[in-house]
Amino acid sequence: MNIHELQRLFFDLYGNPEQKPGVYFAPGRVNLIGEHTDYNGGFVLPCALQYGTYLLIRKRTDSLLKLASTNFKDKAEYDSSNGYVKQQGRWINYPLGIFDQFAGRNISLPGFDMLYSGDIPNSAGLSSSASIEMVTAFALASVLNVTSLEMIDLVNLSKRSENEFIGVNCGIMDMFAVGMGSADHAIFLNCLTLEFKRIPFILNGYKLIIANTNKQRGLADSKYNERVQECKAAVEAIAPHIPAKHLGEIGFMQFFKIQDVIQDEMIRRRARHVISENQRVLNAVAALYKNDILQFGALMNASHESLRDNYEVTGIELDTLVEEAQKINGVIGSRMTGAGFGGCTVSIVKDDTVDKFISEVGANYKRRTGMTASFYVGVVSDGPKEIFSEII
Repeated sequence: MNIHELQRLFFDLYGNPEQKPGVYFAPGRVNLIGEHTDYNGGFVLPCALQYGTYLLIRKRTDSLLKLASTNFKDKAEYDSSNGYVKQQGRWINYPLGIFDQFAGRNISLPGFDMLYSGDIPNSAGLSSSASIEMVTAFALASVLNVTSLEMIDLVNLSKRSENEFIGVNCGIMDMFAVGMGSADHAIFLNCLTLEFKRIPFILNGYKLIIANTNKQRGLADSKYNERVQECKAAVEAIAPHIPAKHLGEIGFMQFFKIQDVIQDEMIRRRARHVISENQRVLNAVAALYKNDILQFGALMNASHESLRDNYEVTGIELDTLVEEAQKINGVIGSRMTGAGFGGCTVSIVKDDTVDKFISEVGANYKRRTGMTASFYVGVVSDGPKEIFSEII
């Protein structure tokens, strides 16, 4: 659906065609390496994608929020005069949480007509929720001319919305990758300090291929919160020996010298994944600086093995996609990305192998699981932007 069609749909929904809405976009993201390290104060290496969320937004003269999406049948009319309250099981909680954060900063909020449209696959682990949150925050700051909020502030308030309003104990990576995205660059982020660098990620002769298992990720949220608690238990066991509040503060060699202080073998494996994954991110950044894409791919493969064996968040669908990808000549790395238990893999595939990759991996995945995968060519892209009305 292009911008012209979205604008027509907006006027069909809300009328008043002489008053044009603002049009905004925020990307999705894929994490290249550094999985389940973000909430452990570790390193991640995501990038923004060309897929994302469009928002058409127009101020009203009353306190009503009218929200619709081309991705969901659920439309909403919400009276914001008494504040913002989470709605049971509805997508509108993502924008409502952002409104709640703005209101908490004593920013005066009128009502709005709003239409969302995303081309990020739902439940794929490419962070459609962070994309919705960030496009809402960016659009509100623009429409209301809130110059005191810079992009990093929008990133932080989106994370707080997810934690406090939505109730998911996520880290900051998703919002940061969406907000700080830059074309042809990955984002090397220290999730504890929020220090970051944009690392050139130029795939000369290769493509970034995202494969969606199309499995419903029903386990992801409950297991995610379970892993958060398991990592806290690991820190509690290590802290008397190494002063640390997060696993991400513990060095690779430090951990392997004292890992036996974690008596529970499962908890030890959880910590082993996080701390070794942290080191893999550092090694991946070094590989990119040397333009060693083969080494980068090998680190992706090792990341998946650890997520499968130590962190246990993959499952038959993700493992099958990765196994089949790694059989194809011209694939230099493949791993699950996102929370796990469904969602997507990300692979680096030689240009002239892409068609073969999609055909053979797709066929073998269907044969082994009975499910049909979807494939997307990812383009490393910029962060949120306004799409100016002159082009509409």
